[in-house]
Amino acid sequence: MTALLLDPIYQQHDPGPGHPESVQRHVAITKALTEAGIVAKTQSIAPRVATLDEIALCHDRGYIATAKADVESGLEDLSTGDTSICPRSYDVANQAVGGVLNAVDAVFAGKARNAFCAVRPPGHHARPAQGMGFCLFNNIAIAARHAQKQHAAQKIVIVDWDVHHGNGTQDIFYEDGSVFFASTHQSPLYPFTGHAEETGSGKGKGSTLNLPFPARTGMSDIGAAFTDRLLPAIDKFKPDLILISAGFDSRIDDPLGQFRLTDDDFAALTKLLLESAAAHCQNRLISVLEGGYNLKGLASAVTSHVGALL
Repeated sequence: MTALLLDPIYQQHDPGPGHPESVQRHVAITKALTEAGIVAKTQSIAPRVATLDEIALCHDRGYIATAKADVESGLEDLSTGDTSICPRSYDVANQAVGGVLNAVDAVFAGKARNAFCAVRPPGHHARPAQGMGFCLFNNIAIAARHAQKQHAAQKIVIVDWDVHHGNGTQDIFYEDGSVFFASTHQSPLYPFTGHAEETGSGKGKGSTLNLPFPARTGMSDIGAAFTDRLLPAIDKFKPDLILISAGFDSRIDDPLGQFRLTDDDFAALTKLLLESAAAHCQNRLISVLEGGYNLKGLASAVTSHVGALL
């Protein structure tokens, strides 16, 4: 009953030699999940091209056109921010969004209890009118809007455990009380947002929970934040779907972060969120890959995470 989006098309987005968000991330994940026997235990989800209207659920149409033009003109970086691109980047980013939406559909149709989507490029830094931080489109935010529009989901929780704050996701839902966004992240660190006092505004006041921590933070503090702050907030919110921005750069020995989570810690955090999904939303939980740049560590952490989903 666990579904897996793990397609080689996501290896066609190539930011170039030496880039931390490399093709080899997906290669390493695919190899690890296959060798662990996890692929054989899961249902396969196919990628698809997202429509313009679907991407526009969270992004300005002008920005979408700009991203397409940037790629087609042969630029090496998006004109809006620090995201390296190649001739296939726009198409692959579309397929990342579409594949995650297929996962949403599968879970709401009861074809899967939960899902992990190993997509590239990542998404949580992408703002409504700006790609940045290795991201073109905000995969998980669009998934939330799709669940609301196509499956009548009223309330959605997004938990972001990437070592970097998901500023794009926060921006998209900051004034929206129907999506509860929670983030544990290292601070100070790129993109230098996600302060504890950022809690939402207007109708979204109280629907953003930022839990910033200093470098070298490990499970004792992050686990306590989950049990003492996050899980009670989820119980109060009573979501129809839980989404995870699963960044594994919060793992120990990642080159872009200084958190100290272990593979076992990711399994434990996963199980806590699975318990919330069982209590509130008929087990519906979808995890979407974000960061993680130590190839060996990324592969083992993802294996532990998906193993906990099974």
